[in-house]
Amino acid sequence: MYRAIESPPFTSKALTTFMKQFIKSQPHWALVIVAIVLVSFYWSFWADDRYVSRASVVLESPQIAQPNINFSAILTGASGDKDLLLLREYLLSVDMLIEAQEQLDFRAQYSEHGDIFSRLWNANTPIEKLHSYYKRRVSIEMDEYAGVLNIEVQAYTPEFATELVQLLLKAGERHMNDMGQRLAEEQVAFLENQLGRLEERLEDARIKLLDFQNEQGLVSPASTVASINQVVATLEGELARVQAQRKALSSYQSVQSSDMRRAQAEIEALREQIEKQRDRLAQATGESLNRISSQYETLELKAQFAQETYSSAVAALENTRLEAARKLKQVSVLQSPLYPEYPAAPKRLYNASVFAIVTLFLGLIASMMLLIIRDHRD
Repeated sequence: MYRAIESPPFTSKALTTFMKQFIKSQPHWALVIVAIVLVSFYWSFWADDRYVSRASVVLESPQIAQPNINFSAILTGASGDKDLLLLREYLLSVDMLIEAQEQLDFRAQYSEHGDIFSRLWNANTPIEKLHSYYKRRVSIEMDEYAGVLNIEVQAYTPEFATELVQLLLKAGERHMNDMGQRLAEEQVAFLENQLGRLEERLEDARIKLLDFQNEQGLVSPASTVASINQVVATLEGELARVQAQRKALSSYQSVQSSDMRRAQAEIEALREQIEKQRDRLAQATGESLNRISSQYETLELKAQFAQETYSSAVAALENTRLEAARKLKQVSVLQSPLYPEYPAAPKRLYNASVFAIVTLFLGLIASMMLLIIRDHRD
């Protein structure tokens, strides 16, 4: 009976001896076993539970006009994908972290809860390290095929996880609207300022053109020359008609007859009038009219250019106002923030299994390297 009682220490001693020999002969496998046991113990019993809240959103904007479909949009992707990427970057930014700290006290939540390996060790940690920790607890992925943004937050209480997701949705929508509206307002203000300057320029060009017309007593020099030519042509046609009439009268009336005198008087009057109009045309088509016409055309071109520029500015202003309305974004929630009822993280069995597989693989590599070294020594 005494020997039966003494046998357990003998067995324990043998086991201890075996372990020492195993560690001495296979230190890498001993390290692998210890690491697997410790890590499995951590994931199974020590790691604190984390609650996961999720939400899925899309960005929508009002369609003021029917969108055009072109190959460029198909190849480069829709603008909605770009907006979703911008929203994702903002939700993962330091600015979003600062807002979460101000409204929900992010530091206190993650420094007062969690185990020693998963918690935020120092509540006063620098913003750079806090941001790295923030990105480990907040995951935002974009489904490019569906155009959906999937938001996932891990926290040690279900209330905080849900509140943080709700804050991300509200802050993201506000940021996208502020960014688009600010750009649109700047563009509208710039165009309104330019429109005022162009209006003054147009009014000044019109005043100069009217003053020039009043000084010269001409509505348009070119029109004046054309009207004089038309008058001369009309008078010459009338002169030819009266001359033909006088010739017809001379065949059966004397030169002293009243009809012949009247026809001759009309011919002389028409000739005199034609000479006056030709003299006026000669003066009008001289150097003075050329100079006046050149000045008039210059002023007229300036007025036309000012008018066209002003019209383009008005059209651009209206288009920019419509574009400002289209840039307003609405975060449409496909899945509302989930209030978690059980801790979905960490994935204990998965994490322990992956670590064990990787560690065993590294141990196998170490064994092969040791065998190669021993073979070379032999």
